[in-house]
Amino acid sequence: MNDMSDPVMQIIEERHGAVLVLTIDYPSRRNALAVPLREKLEQALERASVDGTTRAVVLTGSGGVFSAGGDISGMNVETAFDGRDRMRRTHRLVRLMARGNLPIVAAVEGWAVGAGLSMALLCDTIVAAEDARFMAGFHKIGLMSDMGMPATLPARIGVGRARDMLLYHTQYLGHDALKIGLVDYVAPKGEALKVALEKAQHLAQEAPLPMAYTKQWFADDLERALAREADFQAALFVTEDSKEGRAAFLAKRKPVFQGR
Repeated sequence: MNDMSDPVMQIIEERHGAVLVLTIDYPSRRNALAVPLREKLEQALERASVDGTTRAVVLTGSGGVFSAGGDISGMNVETAFDGRDRMRRTHRLVRLMARGNLPIVAAVEGWAVGAGLSMALLCDTIVAAEDARFMAGFHKIGLMSDMGMPATLPARIGVGRARDMLLYHTQYLGHDALKIGLVDYVAPKGEALKVALEKAQHLAQEAPLPMAYTKQWFADDLERALAREADFQAALFVTEDSKEGRAAFLAKRKPVFQGR
């Protein structure tokens, strides 16, 4: 599953005029964001940003799931250097989504968990199905939230609610997520992509340069957060608790953390 040519780990591209729909498709892992899949998404966004025809992007997941988070089976980080390299590669995608020229609309069906939630938060607009579920959950595997979430989550819902989501794994369904500002629009089940396309088509008709500058303005505070995130997460990757968390997740048992 770690081969980038693996046909069951892909980003599906579909054009709707000036809007490009990118679908995360990794069905065996519920669209978990394995590193090769993140790199494929980065490449697709890079192509779209220079093709001269794309004016907006919709990001969604296949099979009724946005993304179940990171691919735990691929988190074989042995040293802090490996951890920092993993974060460096991931942050290329984070910066492209947050600071790139193209507005991005997330269409969320089903779960957006962990890194899946981080990915949604990097989008400019989030459309959620009424039964979509949002949760952080990083601490369950001995890690902190990443991909910019320590900055993007409180920016959307405030520090108090963000702390609650991060520390207690609090979940929000579509309408409740709308009430606290975690998402921007709620659609009936199965229609998040339809509504997201409508929003993206509106953005595609707007002047592109002001939107690009606006994205960069909002992303200014993200750089400091990513630098700290790289240090903290790289250290956490090689802790005994992180190894225990990953092993427990794969064995479908409750982890026993020791604080080391």
